[in-house]
Amino acid sequence: MKFHPVFGMLVSSMFGLSYGLRTLSFKTSGSSAMARKSFFRQSRLAMADITLNRKGSVETTEYRVFFSKEGKEISPWHDIPLKAGDELYNFVCEIPKNTKAKMEIATKEELNPIAQDIKKGNLRFYHGPIFWNYGYLPQTWEDPSVEHPELSVMGDGDPVDVVEIGSKKRSEGELCQIKPLGCLAMIDDGELDWKVIAIAKGDPLFDELNDIEDVEANCPGVVSGIREWFRWYKTPDDKPVNEFGFGGRALNAKETKLVISECNEHWKSLIAGNSDKGKMWTP
Repeated sequence: MKFHPVFGMLVSSMFGLSYGLRTLSFKTSGSSAMARKSFFRQSRLAMADITLNRKGSVETTEYRVFFSKEGKEISPWHDIPLKAGDELYNFVCEIPKNTKAKMEIATKEELNPIAQDIKKGNLRFYHGPIFWNYGYLPQTWEDPSVEHPELSVMGDGDPVDVVEIGSKKRSEGELCQIKPLGCLAMIDDGELDWKVIAIAKGDPLFDELNDIEDVEANCPGVVSGIREWFRWYKTPDDKPVNEFGFGGRALNAKETKLVISECNEHWKSLIAGNSDKGKMWTP
């Protein structure tokens, strides 16, 4: 049995959990939309193709990370393809492992930059560091108007979240390719908030981890660590613990890909104008 590098760190930190403890389709009307579709047709997009433009000072309400490709500003939610070829998916890192600033894609702002979340006028920080790289799958959306047939809860209105368990610390805004291994159906304040567990291409354990049972066998404690971290992380703010569907069981890789595909279809409906987007920004 091999122990993943994150496991030791997780074990040593678990006692502090109680204390500190989100297909390519665009609107088809108009020549600009068609040009946009053509420009981002390729699924094999690497970080070398992306330029990050940071505006404002870190840890201020004005701080933003914008994305561009070949000199053109893009939305890291709508313009980066979901699939990366070879059964891989594109993953955008919002929060690097071992950090506390709650960074997230600004779904309601033009071009959807990454910004620090604000709660009651204050910048939001986790009460303790998150132990994995955290971000989202582009071109996915958890539709808040669609009820899950088994769990009887609606989506949270965000892209599908990813917990990347690799040994390398990713950078804020970094794009990399991941292999989905499983997912947890977290229910936060009555809304479904999927947490996809994945491994990045190039990680030492990439070839050995192909399903959630491989994670349990090769990285003992990681799945339960993720579940319990997300169960308890809001309690220092006097919030209740989060719940999990399916009895807390992590779905396997096949089931996870079905979840991702479904949320990609929700995103397509959003972009086509067939779903109520509320205040969210779409191209």
